[in-house]
Amino acid sequence: MKEKFFKWVIRFRIPILILFLAASLCCAILSRQVKVNYDMNDYLPAESLSTISLDKMKEEFEGDIPNARVAVKNVTYAQALDYKKKLEKISGVDSVTWLDDSNPMDLPLSMLDEDTVTTYYKDNTALYTVTINEEDINDAVPAIRSLIGEDNAMTGSAVSTAVATESTVSEIRKISGISIAIVLLVLILTTTSWLEPFIVLFGIGVAVILNSGTNLIFGEISFVTNAAGSILQLAVSLDYSVFLIHRFQECRTQYADPKTAMNQALCKSCSSILSSGLTTVIGFLALLFMRFQIGPDLGRALAKGIAISLITVFIFMPGVILLFYRLMDKLSHREFLPSFRKFGKVVGKITLPLACVFCLIMVPAYYFSNQNSYYYGSSHIFSAGTQYGDDTAYIESTFGIKDSYVMMIPNVSDQTERALVEDMKKDNNVISVTSLADMIGPGIPRDMIPDSIKSKLCGTHYNRLVLSVGVPYEGDETFALVKSLREKAQKYYGDDYYLAGQGVSTYDLMDTITADMEKVNLVAIGAVFVVLLLTMRRLKTPIVLVLAIETAIWINLSLPYLHHKPLFYIAYLIISSVQLGATVDYAILFSDRYHECLKTFSPKESIVEALTQTTASILTSSIVMVTVGFLLGFLSTHGLLSQLGYLLGKGTICSLISVLFVLPGLLYATTQKKKKER
Repeated sequence: MKEKFFKWVIRFRIPILILFLAASLCCAILSRQVKVNYDMNDYLPAESLSTISLDKMKEEFEGDIPNARVAVKNVTYAQALDYKKKLEKISGVDSVTWLDDSNPMDLPLSMLDEDTVTTYYKDNTALYTVTINEEDINDAVPAIRSLIGEDNAMTGSAVSTAVATESTVSEIRKISGISIAIVLLVLILTTTSWLEPFIVLFGIGVAVILNSGTNLIFGEISFVTNAAGSILQLAVSLDYSVFLIHRFQECRTQYADPKTAMNQALCKSCSSILSSGLTTVIGFLALLFMRFQIGPDLGRALAKGIAISLITVFIFMPGVILLFYRLMDKLSHREFLPSFRKFGKVVGKITLPLACVFCLIMVPAYYFSNQNSYYYGSSHIFSAGTQYGDDTAYIESTFGIKDSYVMMIPNVSDQTERALVEDMKKDNNVISVTSLADMIGPGIPRDMIPDSIKSKLCGTHYNRLVLSVGVPYEGDETFALVKSLREKAQKYYGDDYYLAGQGVSTYDLMDTITADMEKVNLVAIGAVFVVLLLTMRRLKTPIVLVLAIETAIWINLSLPYLHHKPLFYIAYLIISSVQLGATVDYAILFSDRYHECLKTFSPKESIVEALTQTTASILTSSIVMVTVGFLLGFLSTHGLLSQLGYLLGKGTICSLISVLFVLPGLLYATTQKKKKER
């Protein structure tokens, strides 16, 4: 069946080439239309309490929750008022809150409450609380920066989103360019033709463009997918074309007709490439089971990308290779890499002791990998040394840590509202609460409150309370406060209340993604195991392969704990599936060659032969993956993307060591046992 299909592919190779190139051109244009979302909170599930609260508030009130703090240094009171007016005029800025909103402008500062003054004005520095419309963030934030200048400071979720958008776009271009150059160098060193690296990159380039353009079907993609999707597709599926070309070169020594050689190469490599691709697709599809939607977003795009890469290798690349194979021969060069036979013999001698050591560290590696401390939200995305990180540090050191929450409660009783407000004020982390009932007091009619204030606090069915809290955007203290506020609101209003804010969203984010962990990992492991079981038709080998890669993942995730470095929980979740899906290919390639060699050689000799034949291909793919990972880690200022890159690079090294040094011993042990049973 597959032989007939591949004959058809070879026969119609020219029309196929034209079709793929035309599709690539269309997708290159379409890829520019794909929207990218940089706000992590938008990926919370629809059923999370903070998401429901935000949606409900948009129905009752105009304007978003305050999402930026802007500090202007070396200004007088009058100059500060002038800056406030200028900030209010910026397109996309819904409101600006400062000292004059709660104090008469005609009184000298000395006559005002000191605590209130220092909240907004300290050491000749004015601090404004700004609400920026979510749809205008990418325009409004640069406009604010242009107004205040580089020497002043701004922080908050809106600023973080805008900075992430701007920096990530430029960084990804740089990372992609350097990655391609390094990949080209690696391919030159690991292939035997000057032309082969360009053919491989051409094929994977077509697949990446096709995937990028077809992302339009999703409407928009996350910043993680935009930043890492194409690079991961390149790194993961690069070896498919390399495997096919090498098989084609082998078959040409047996068959004089190039078309026949290509058909045989496709038939012989189909199983290995297809099983590698399918396990990778399955590993990425496991991310669909995450409730936090960045996971499914990345999973869909990567699974589609690998599927497109497989289609490209089996349908597009045969025509490309047959078109240029003569030129490849003319531009051939000597092998730069040495024979790996000596390496295979050395590993053959030490692999069993290494396998024993490997088995001993499985349990502690698993334990340590689950003891990490985590960042759940976006508050640590930009560290010290970046402008956002330095700005945040300045504002917090001058004015203290502060965040704004908004609570919506039924407008049925001023007395109940005042009781809730007083109860919330008892919490030391609640700096202030602005509410309509608190303003008017007993016996004072609502008509006396200006409409400009009343419209912000009083809706059709609900009143709005604005809370100023002295806790960071995330952490144990923040999560305890969110839980306490919800319990107090529930005491007075049951479930008929709504609480929103960055700290609240982060709490729900933590609650959501921690629930995803075991489910995603188990689905990924189980699905990969089933695919290996069906393709290999052996029971022991899939167990050994999954165990080898999964232990490498545990070792990788143990390193942050041992170095006392917190992990972004999203990176922790994603890397488990990505490392499994991306590096199980190495284990499959070695295992297939090992069992192929068993038909001719003894188990011991088969280890040497399999390592001799596969080490170069495994090294090619892994070096590319490590390079891409560390480049993303080193060059990206986005903390989450940077950490994901480093985890990918270190994880690939762990998987490489596991496959080349440990897996041979594990397979040898299972082969020997099977032999004895016979």
